[in-house]
Amino acid sequence: MRDVFRLLKLIRHFSGQFAAAVVLMAGAGAMEGGLALLIGPVVDRVLHPETGGGRIDLLGKVAWHAHHPHLYLDSLIPHWVSHNPGSMVSLALVTVVLVKCVAEYFGTYLINYVGFGVVTDLRNALYEKIINQSAAFFHKHSTGKLMSTAINDIDRVQTAASHSLADALQQVFTLLAMASVLILLNWRLTLASLALTPLVIIPTVRLGRKVRRTTRKGQDQLADVQHILHETITGNRIVKAFNMEFREIARFRQAAMRLFRANLRYIKQQGISSPLMEVLATVTFVLFFLYGRGAISRGEMSAGTILAFLYTLFKLYEPLRRMTGIYNSFQQAMGSAQTVFAYMDVDEEVRERPGARRLRRFRSAVRFEHVGFAYETGQTVLDDIDFEVKRGEVIALVGSSGAGKTTLVNLIPRFFDVTAGRVLIDGHDVRDLTLSSLREQIAYVTQDTILFDDTAGNNIAYGSHEVSQARIQQAAKAAMADEFIRDMPEGYATLLGERGQRLSGGQRQRIAIARALLKDAPILLLDEATSALDTESESLVQRALGNLMSNRTVFVIAHRLSTIRHATRIVVLDGGRMIEVGGHEELMARNGPYRRLYDLQFAGLAEAGK
Repeated sequence: MRDVFRLLKLIRHFSGQFAAAVVLMAGAGAMEGGLALLIGPVVDRVLHPETGGGRIDLLGKVAWHAHHPHLYLDSLIPHWVSHNPGSMVSLALVTVVLVKCVAEYFGTYLINYVGFGVVTDLRNALYEKIINQSAAFFHKHSTGKLMSTAINDIDRVQTAASHSLADALQQVFTLLAMASVLILLNWRLTLASLALTPLVIIPTVRLGRKVRRTTRKGQDQLADVQHILHETITGNRIVKAFNMEFREIARFRQAAMRLFRANLRYIKQQGISSPLMEVLATVTFVLFFLYGRGAISRGEMSAGTILAFLYTLFKLYEPLRRMTGIYNSFQQAMGSAQTVFAYMDVDEEVRERPGARRLRRFRSAVRFEHVGFAYETGQTVLDDIDFEVKRGEVIALVGSSGAGKTTLVNLIPRFFDVTAGRVLIDGHDVRDLTLSSLREQIAYVTQDTILFDDTAGNNIAYGSHEVSQARIQQAAKAAMADEFIRDMPEGYATLLGERGQRLSGGQRQRIAIARALLKDAPILLLDEATSALDTESESLVQRALGNLMSNRTVFVIAHRLSTIRHATRIVVLDGGRMIEVGGHEELMARNGPYRRLYDLQFAGLAEAGK
């Protein structure tokens, strides 16, 4: 119920449309009841006027007399109408149907408007929640499962909040109208006809709970399918290079089979409700036929009244039958909503503090003050990191894989928050600053270059607002990218494809450097920006990096000799701890851990460059 109330809260933005939809659906239901009331007059007065005796048994037995309870229309309508009752009944029939159709159309439109609007707000809120999470959140949750929740689970909720909700309102008001008509016609028969209904409703409620659990398992299986699909599409070159197509096909088929079985379980549970209702309706109709034949022969009910009661009873069981399917649809939606709200309820590990202040242009120093960090309790990644970087300095971070280099630089823009100590910029704890003002001071270039499926110009201008084409081209020239961009079919308007796959590694890196140059941030983070490039591409990228690093405070993670040689200081990390700090020549002279790393990783490159 908590999830239901959370969904209902979203309707408050569409309260006017929802109220209008309810009124229209209620009107359509009332017209459905009016249509049922006209069945008797149509049969008794229009089709068989010679047996109608000038009387129309329209409302049935509302006033019950001791032996012969009838209520006739003659006492309720003007005298002039009674002279031509057939025409009036026909006109009333057409009018009721027209009003019902108009109310049903606009009611359905409005309730779907509300449903789609609510789900759009929910999808937007989920995306906003996900996109604002820290990097640690994306380490814990796979892309496939996040996509499944944002697409498939939301779609389940959307179906319930639009189509099923519209159907539910229509069926509820139809049910109320039909029940009212049945009571007007014969309340004793109505109670007898509905006596068996609990035999269907109770099993349906129990099945609905199973449907929710089965739906949740099915959505999990669908998420697994999407996860495998995402992995194999993005990693298609590795799959092909290692001849793993058959393995991935088998893995996908296994996941698809698990989804198939989960869907079959849902069908078995959901499909039993309709047959139960069919059996109940058939038994009720047979019993009523037997009773009605005797009632007509005894003169207790006219043929029109019997037909009206039978029609109304049939229309009553139709909403009951439909409601079982609608109930299962809502159970499916609740199973999906639980997953959506589970992500919505995840606390943002990196958030602005109340009263966070805006950071002015960086002018002094970045300081790591006894910094510690752990992704989870007991899994220490950084321990007691303590050093200061003055404005304009270039700090190189070196160490073996897993030493904590990337994690350390990720603490500066608050992709993660420290679990011990402080990161200070110009004397301000970064946790006391607004995220936007902090990240405005920082440009980031990584080894795994991220480009978007957009034009070359827009990729360079990403994050820079209202920038001129001249400035974009100037940044591209400084990044050694202008020439190859102009050689592309549409120049700066050329689409680069997903993740920039139409470009070479060096070209993608230079686009990323141009983006950082255009941002013109005073603090620069370089995470192994040249380690995956060939010699020619590296030369161009190094020249671009030289332009980018000029007059900036730089934190560089690099395995390339040229970058490390010219660093102001080198910080050597091992197991998350600082073990050496100094310049290149100084550390080489110490003959310590840095010298051993140099001999192992860089000596070959140095010899090759001579």
